[in-house]
Amino acid sequence: MSARGVFYVHSAPPALCPHVEWAVAGVLGVPVSLPWSAQPAAPGAMRAELSWEGRPGTAAGIASALRSWQLLRFEITEDATPGCDGVRYSSTPSLGVFTAVIGASGDIFVPEDRLRAAMADAAAGKITLEQELDRLLGRPWDDELEPFRRAGDGAPVRWLHAAV
Repeated sequence: MSARGVFYVHSAPPALCPHVEWAVAGVLGVPVSLPWSAQPAAPGAMRAELSWEGRPGTAAGIASALRSWQLLRFEITEDATPGCDGVRYSSTPSLGVFTAVIGASGDIFVPEDRLRAAMADAAAGKITLEQELDRLLGRPWDDELEPFRRAGDGAPVRWLHAAV
């Protein structure tokens, strides 16, 4: 079975770019050469996009390989496959990694236990329900990444197939 998705590096310092390629290659099992271009939303930073195809769970592997890199902003998606939900990982230096299950329509699915916990925390006055729902839907990550996403409109996209 094969999965596919898109890997977006929204901003990376130039010195980190080859390390990102090596980390992604380690997960995909094939050499990776990303099409780097300047990131207008962060002068001096680079951006890249890569459509990929590989085993289910590849997005999780790439996110895990890059999760602790403090100077990197990235997102990686994996489309749903039979028996596996779709997923999106978003990462920023200030917020860390956000993970969401994605439905076929692109909507985020929030598990009922996380909703129950949000309601309990709101009832206990720890947070407001609106703030917690925003966090569960990834709004802080979307707010931080949106300027970087818009700066990449019209960027070239390449397909890379993983070794199976």
